[in-house]
Amino acid sequence: MTAAQENLVRATTNPSEFPETDTPRVEDGAAIWRIARDSKVLDLNSSYSYLLWCRDFAATSLVARGTDGEPIAFVTGYTRPDRPEALVVWQVAVDHAHRGRGLAGVLLDALTAKTAGERGVRELETTITPDNAASDRLFTSYAQRHGARVEREVLFDGGLFPEGTHQPEVLYRIGPISA
Repeated sequence: MTAAQENLVRATTNPSEFPETDTPRVEDGAAIWRIARDSKVLDLNSSYSYLLWCRDFAATSLVARGTDGEPIAFVTGYTRPDRPEALVVWQVAVDHAHRGRGLAGVLLDALTAKTAGERGVRELETTITPDNAASDRLFTSYAQRHGARVEREVLFDGGLFPEGTHQPEVLYRIGPISA
């Protein structure tokens, strides 16, 4: 078991050791943008989009707050309009100083528990590029913790992107999940 997995187990048995999770507020948009930028692996959206995300998709997103109340990690998501039982996780990022403690897994667990209870979410979807081993581990570990299956398929071939250099986006469909 990795240190992050051990920390995740501790978080479920002793949540007081981990930062509080909270619904993002518009005021958190700048901090979330900075965490995404500093991750050096996420596709960085405009700062404006993070402000909108905190306004329009706050109910399907979470932040973890440090002792000063500022976001130190986030997970953003939305429910699919044509399949409201499916939560699409858009981005997950943890500030560099707080990595390796299982915080991304804690946020995923908390968000899916929240959306399963409040919105009837029963399936999680995300896309991951083939070279993103950390995200593959995060979502595969999530599925194992929840006894859910993982189906993978190419959602968007790299040739569809106008830059011409984008890797394919692989859709991970994880479910069923429960509250």
